Amino acid sequence: MEHFDPVESLAAMRHEFGEHGGVNMSIETSTTFTVMKASTLPAIFHGQQGPEGGCYLYGRHFNPTVYVLGRQLAALEGAEAAYCTASGMSAISAALLQLCDHGDHIIASKTVYGGTFALLKEFLPAKAGIDVTFVDAFDLASVEEAFTDRTRVVYVETMSNPTLRVADVPRLADIAHARGARLVVDNTFCPLVVSPIRLGADVVVHSLTKFINGASDVIAGAVCGTTEFILSLMDLHKGALMLLGPTMDPRAAYEISMRLPHLGLRMAEHSRRALTFATRLRDHGLDVMYPGLADHPDHDLLRQLGNDEYGSGGVFTIDVGSSQKACELMEVLQNRDRFGFMAVSLGYFETLMTCPASSTSSEMSDDELRAAGIAPGLLRISVGYTGSVEQRWRQLEDALEIVGLGEHTDRAVLA
Repeated sequence: MEHFDPVESLAAMRHEFGEHGGVNMSIETSTTFTVMKASTLPAIFHGQQGPEGGCYLYGRHFNPTVYVLGRQLAALEGAEAAYCTASGMSAISAALLQLCDHGDHIIASKTVYGGTFALLKEFLPAKAGIDVTFVDAFDLASVEEAFTDRTRVVYVETMSNPTLRVADVPRLADIAHARGARLVVDNTFCPLVVSPIRLGADVVVHSLTKFINGASDVIAGAVCGTTEFILSLMDLHKGALMLLGPTMDPRAAYEISMRLPHLGLRMAEHSRRALTFATRLRDHGLDVMYPGLADHPDHDLLRQLGNDEYGSGGVFTIDVGSSQKACELMEVLQNRDRFGFMAVSLGYFETLMTCPASSTSSEMSDDELRAAGIAPGLLRISVGYTGSVEQRWRQLEDALEIVGLGEHTDRAVLA
């Protein structure tokens, strides 16, 4: 496969002028659009003319600002096309509903974000008659054994939330394609770090709320894939995005677009700091999971699949043994040392900390949590980049000492 740099791809696509010649794109806030000739309307409503030809129908169908952001994200992912939605969950829901009909079957990783797990385990079977089998997606034999003659989708996260296992996208794609199924990958944790479509995935979904936006102030999602698939999502008769209506506001699209040019810098720094802290915590004797560490079970796989310039992602976990100890550590880190915030989500410029078993994965039962490898004392840390590395490390080390975790490190060595 030829070398692909997502930042270079985005830069080439962004070299366009705004409506009035500005260096930034224009914000089109109109909900409806004029046509110059009445005879044009039937062609637009029948899909014979669309945004690629400069003809817009209605803001829920295509909006020029949102459409441009979609093109930018497609360039970033190496996809033919993309379109943006009001949230990450709407992107996931629309993609799966577009790919599956009543009676169809999905094979899904048993370790996914809690909202996705609830969608797959409860909502889709009850409301849409779509069956779902959860498997250990890192055991490829288990994936193969789960196929039925109605399997239409294999669904995984590039980096599982919150256990940080890395999906073998090329081999999963081969397995899915050999049986006529599509591989759908949630790449929320790994923008720029991994490019799943370049590795064989059919559809990539994102919660843009996280790393891509980067400021925890906009809820948004995206679906990336072939032009044919994206247009099917916007079809006036059977398009999941068009008819279910999770429309992105053009102002949100503009905000996110303005943050894409420095996504590469942000991801590289998130990753650099995550690796620094994970390495030092491991040296402290803590149970750390981070794909950038050489002893991570998927370290070599990520090096093989990833784009080198952007590291191994901005999230690591620590298993501190109990939910009580995890809460104690988070409270000290936030309220005494100002290391970060106890808050769900990730990809913020400040560090965010949560205990997934009681928060982002709380939709799962105790048995399901155990099967997914989510321990009660697992602490997920999304590393920010404010303050200096040494300042943040001193805060983290201080908190560890207070709650009695790990070995004390001589701070003079780190000064």
